[in-house]
Amino acid sequence: MPRRRIRLTPPDAADIAAAFADLRESLGVSMAFSAEVLADAEGSIRSPRLPEADETSIPFVTLDPPESLDLDQALHLERCERGYRVRYAIADVAAFVTSGSPMDLEANERGQTLYAPDGNARLYPPQLSEGAASLLPGETRPALVWTMTVDGTGEGVEVDVRRALVRSRQKLDYEGVQRSLDDGSASESLGLLRELGLLRQEREARRGGISLPIPEQEVEQGPDGYELSFRAPLPVEGWNAQISLMTGQAAAELMLSAHVGVLRTLPTSEPRALGRLRRIAKALNVLWEDGVAFPAFIRGLDPNVPAHAAVLSESTVLLRGSGYAAFDDEVPTNVAHAGVGAEYAHTTAPIRRLVDRYVGEVCVAVSAGKDVPEWARVALPGLPATMAGSNRRAQQYEAGIISAVEAAILERSVGQVFEA
Repeated sequence: MPRRRIRLTPPDAADIAAAFADLRESLGVSMAFSAEVLADAEGSIRSPRLPEADETSIPFVTLDPPESLDLDQALHLERCERGYRVRYAIADVAAFVTSGSPMDLEANERGQTLYAPDGNARLYPPQLSEGAASLLPGETRPALVWTMTVDGTGEGVEVDVRRALVRSRQKLDYEGVQRSLDDGSASESLGLLRELGLLRQEREARRGGISLPIPEQEVEQGPDGYELSFRAPLPVEGWNAQISLMTGQAAAELMLSAHVGVLRTLPTSEPRALGRLRRIAKALNVLWEDGVAFPAFIRGLDPNVPAHAAVLSESTVLLRGSGYAAFDDEVPTNVAHAGVGAEYAHTTAPIRRLVDRYVGEVCVAVSAGKDVPEWARVALPGLPATMAGSNRRAQQYEAGIISAVEAAILERSVGQVFEA
């Protein structure tokens, strides 16, 4: 389910920070790591497993929120004879984390990075996740480099993934890139990101997929209490997401072709949930015409309109029920992802999500025509349960954070009567 982002100013406001601390204690969420795990991280940084291939000549850039330091992905696009060549570098966490090591065991306990306005409970120690493994600008890093050839309609026609050294040239943020695209100063690669992103969004619409443009909630403390505002996602955020989605689809196809891997799954929405969302839209005077399917309705909403933003936020419940399906030899059935409208896998965020490290390892092996490493293969059956437990805790954590922020915002309205 998409994560709802909350930005708090100041991020360490005492009253809400105390509520966040209590929430972490109740859920067993730790922002710290044991001395053993930290020592393992330091040792791995001193002696990583580096690839022989060198692609540091490719001018990769990263594109993330400005405050992010756990940079999983770097991209570069260029035109080619068949359409577009997309290179997508994904941080190679397995270059540092060994199966069965203290870091690996701790990561399997955590499952994913948990985000809060006052700090993150990371999957891996910060010296790795925001340092040696992160695709920071000007630093040579080990990565899994996906090279995808895409035709002029946005259809992927060829894929290769292999280990290589990369070096990001710039750490870009969404607002800056959107500004450069709007004023015509963007690089050719970023211009192609817009071009291909639009093509991929059109393909997504045709196959019935959906990407929710969830507004970011910004909460600022003022003299009269907390004020809530919403920041709608910029178009470039959607185009950038399409590259990640395309990579996830390519990963799923590779693993299905080899009959081994783990997919991200999502069943179609239940009629009862759709009915509830229709009632919410009606109550907010947001038109949802009869016969219009959920994906088409969502694409017609403007996250800059408050009522539309509220409907978008509520629509995340229709994406509940997601899970993972691991397989080895026998290909599973009914494993499509309803939100993507195709088979899909998580593979582009290994610094922040456990399962991506294993998916990446499987795909590198399959792409090279080699056997999947035993450490990755034997772990596959247990990954769905591990990630399910982690996702439950992440949802509880997010819900608790939202409740704490809502309470702070409404504190000054205690005793006030609102019209229905």
